[in-house]
Amino acid sequence: MNFNLTQIPDRTQKPRTNGITMVMDKGLSINEVHNFLEIAGVHVDVVKLGFGTSFVTPNLRQKIEVYKEYGMPIYFGGTLFEAFLIRNQFEDYIAVCKDYGIDYIEVSDGSITIPHAEKCGYIEKLTKHAKVLSEVGSKDAAHIMAPYKWIELMKAELEAGASYVIAEAREAGNVGIYRGSGEVREGLVNEILTQIPQEKILWEAPQKAQQLYFLELIGCNVNLGNIAPNEVIPLEAMRIGLRGDTFDLYLNK
Repeated sequence: MNFNLTQIPDRTQKPRTNGITMVMDKGLSINEVHNFLEIAGVHVDVVKLGFGTSFVTPNLRQKIEVYKEYGMPIYFGGTLFEAFLIRNQFEDYIAVCKDYGIDYIEVSDGSITIPHAEKCGYIEKLTKHAKVLSEVGSKDAAHIMAPYKWIELMKAELEAGASYVIAEAREAGNVGIYRGSGEVREGLVNEILTQIPQEKILWEAPQKAQQLYFLELIGCNVNLGNIAPNEVIPLEAMRIGLRGDTFDLYLNK
């Protein structure tokens, strides 16, 4: 930090196991990746190349190498995993991840239906190749799961070997753990937290109000995902009480 301030909460240090910030790259250029990591890389733990963008991104290998130069783990969005899976190309997907040196793999079923035992089987297989992030929840706003079902799925996927379970919200933050307006389904979140360790959950929270909700609920070391590259510095300031929304959160505590 650039100055000495008292009453600043202790942030976990990289490499972190909780307090993670996951950024969604939806198509940054190679120069933009350099610029983004130069200013914000110290506060970022992992980058997702969103949904299926890696399939159409020019100079993908070169771009991934830039992330690697900065020691930044990256992974392909879960939608790409589903695109390979529905085409019966699961082994091809593993080969692609190996070819590009991907250390994390997201397993999701937000766009297609996968029997849950089968999904857990994929998680188990993929842990032999990479660290697995498993996404729970549908991208279909009409598909509402009961809290007990979220808990059941998350438990099973962690037991299958997932390092973290991701609470689905899409890049807009308007499905899954949120209502269409972006409002948090508070009852759902609180019920999940009675059964699933908070440090094992990565909450997708692209909107500032959503980030604030989880910071107030869990604290500065909550795991947050789908953060826009230009929102990393503002989020880090908000995590430690240096933004108006959280200014009083840690004072005299």
